[in-house]
Amino acid sequence: MNEGAKTIIYPVKDIENAKAFYAQLLDVEPSIENPYYVGFQVGDQEIGLNPHGLDQGVAGPVVYYHVSDIAGQLALLLAAGASLQQASTDVGGGKIIATVVDTSGNVIGLIQLPQ
Repeated sequence: MNEGAKTIIYPVKDIENAKAFYAQLLDVEPSIENPYYVGFQVGDQEIGLNPHGLDQGVAGPVVYYHVSDIAGQLALLLAAGASLQQASTDVGGGKIIATVVDTSGNVIGLIQLPQ
């Protein structure tokens, strides 16, 4: 099942400056703060900051679609012509992410929350 786009992660150069900027933009304090990720919860959407994204070749924000079966969804997208950018990776606590590039060059993220 696909629950829609609920997470957007921005690559940032300076996590502290970005954290201050997005706190002002979103009018909330971070709900998650780590040296490798800062997240803000706005309703049922998470806005994240990745201080290593630019070093990993992420050129802009990535929208993540929440899915219940990341392996199955990846298989469907690859069969539809997408190419794998990042294989399924557990980023902690059982949260699994992956990214593909669609046929127009757009990066699409998938996220499966712990069951």
